[in-house]
Amino acid sequence: METLEVQLERVQAAIAAIESGAQEYKIGDRSLTKANLGTLYARESSLKAAIARRDGDNILYANTGRL
Repeated sequence: METLEVQLERVQAAIAAIESGAQEYKIGDRSLTKANLGTLYARESSLKAAIARRDGDNILYANTGRL
């Protein structure tokens, strides 16, 4: 199983790909749709919170980004 950090990197890469316009594409009569952006944002938050809990950091900061 991948570490939390590796999972976070993969989720963030997927988010970046979608935000740059790679949500869906077609080749001939076939199409591919990548994961829902909202789902990826939720997973990103979940992974950040898990890392913060593991490291003893402030969970509120990990979930909301507030100092």
